[in-house]
Amino acid sequence: MDSIKIPSLESVKRFRAGLESENGVFGPFMITSDPAFVESAGYAGYDFVLLDMEHGPGTFENLQNLIRAANVADVMPVVRVPRGTDIWIDQALDVGAGGVMIPQIDTAEQAKTAVAAAKFSPRGNRGTCRFVRSAAYGGISGAHYFAEAQDTVVILQAEGKKAIENLDAILDVEGIDIVFVGPYDLSASLGIIGQIDHPMVMEAIADICKRAAKKNVKVGCFADNVQSARKLRDMGVKFLGYSCDTAIFQYAAAADVAAYKK
Repeated sequence: MDSIKIPSLESVKRFRAGLESENGVFGPFMITSDPAFVESAGYAGYDFVLLDMEHGPGTFENLQNLIRAANVADVMPVVRVPRGTDIWIDQALDVGAGGVMIPQIDTAEQAKTAVAAAKFSPRGNRGTCRFVRSAAYGGISGAHYFAEAQDTVVILQAEGKKAIENLDAILDVEGIDIVFVGPYDLSASLGIIGQIDHPMVMEAIADICKRAAKKNVKVGCFADNVQSARKLRDMGVKFLGYSCDTAIFQYAAAADVAAYKK
């Protein structure tokens, strides 16, 4: 039975290798809740798809189908869970997420709680059940599954002034793979809301990259466009969450319409 592969695990291995590469990893936020968009994104060559349960309209019932689509196209599925409760972390991993992004982490204690929810004992307190999708509904033995599934990725969003003030303590928490910085929230905390390309924002992100590198934690950031993503990459950001599926489609469609009407 252990010849059955854990869903998403091979894409996790490639994702981790990508984090160590010069280009890092690059993928879109997905809010349509349509498996076709997820599958198409995988075929396009993105390193991951970020399935957004915080701002998207999807439910956990259809999340498993989005993850199936990612598995079909062999792209790493990351799930941004809703804020406020650890059960979403457990459920996202149960249906096959390769990684989880947890929003609004402001303190080291919150970071410890989030990491613990994403890891089985002895590293955490994630609930144990081997009859979930990520364990092939019982097709994988408990011993094998509970050991191998520990490799899923944990991404914490440090989104505001308080998080930046507590960043060193957050980075010391064992089990964090990526700290994700929201440039819009960062600009707001610096008193220049919406000015995500402002030198103060860029300097703050560069400083976060330096501090995180000393703790062997990667930095992630949102980019509105490819040019911004390349700039952030060159500053040391390794996880680039790029635009979102609806915007990518709309902007490409608008460009086609404009070109047709010339």
